[in-house]
Amino acid sequence: MRDVITENLRQVQKRIDEAAIRVGRDPGEITLVAVTKKVDVAPAAILFENGVTHLGENRPQEMWQKAANLPDQVHWHMIGHLQRNKVSRTLECAELIHSVDSPRLLRTIEKEADKRDRTVQVLLQVNVSGEESKSGWDPQNLLNEGPEIMEVRRVQIAGLMGMAAWVDDVAEVRSSFRLLRQLRDELHTAMGHKESMNYLSMGMTNDFEIAVEEGATHLRIGSALFRGLGSRNDNGATGEREMPV
Repeated sequence: MRDVITENLRQVQKRIDEAAIRVGRDPGEITLVAVTKKVDVAPAAILFENGVTHLGENRPQEMWQKAANLPDQVHWHMIGHLQRNKVSRTLECAELIHSVDSPRLLRTIEKEADKRDRTVQVLLQVNVSGEESKSGWDPQNLLNEGPEIMEVRRVQIAGLMGMAAWVDDVAEVRSSFRLLRQLRDELHTAMGHKESMNYLSMGMTNDFEIAVEEGATHLRIGSALFRGLGSRNDNGATGEREMPV
């Protein structure tokens, strides 16, 4: 298992570096968030031992459990849907919440952050693909929500997160990522540059190279890191049909 994960990581990092260089970017400005969804603590620990310090989880309970069993040096990212009743405990370990998809969730995070007398970094999730199955702000409405977004005091809005449609059309995928980047820039301007909105969380196993080319700062990659394990960590082995991370 160790050799498989190490080699997968090497290949993924190589592809990230090459994509960045193609468009004149510094690979060092891109953060690989290794998504440990569906894997146990042991595979996640192998990634950490190989220098991957940013780990992401789709489910809060999985994050809580793994955070308790992995080194404190891990930077945890909440990338999946976050229910408001799970915000309090999630703030105990999550360094960055990528999936703030509504004003109600934003207000709940603000309230819990205020209780802790701290500032919480978040990304606003935007439905750039327009798919009904995806949550998040509608791109057309995001700027209209600006005044309400700016009311938060204990939440730092560090950027945007989005997912392209799971399609083979490269042009469609690229268009979604470009839209997210443009929205980030427009929202930053509309907010009077009061927030340091530098982050763009976009790109997964099936499209991360395009995301790098379009300005991604955070890549959420899971399946590509755990291929070949022949266990529940491999979507193909379980027969599940879902978008790869």
